[in-house]
Amino acid sequence: MKPTTLEEAFALTQKFTSKPSNEELLKLYGLYKQATQGDNETERPGGFDFKAAAKYNSWLAFKGKSKAEATEMYLNLVEELGKKYIG
Repeated sequence: MKPTTLEEAFALTQKFTSKPSNEELLKLYGLYKQATQGDNETERPGGFDFKAAAKYNSWLAFKGKSKAEATEMYLNLVEELGKKYIG
């Protein structure tokens, strides 16, 4: 069943019985941030904070997508991952 709101989708991710791949998690993060905050206007993390840089880049990858577009993409991704990670 496809979630219809960000809240429903986020709740569904909490029911995953195993952890999605790092790539899937980063895509979820980037889409969620784009859907809730719009384009990434924050400063790029510096130094050797690879985790923060990966999250920054994931969000940046969706630059220009409207909040509505990003929300739809997020809902579709959660539905797809739900089939894979919920028993």
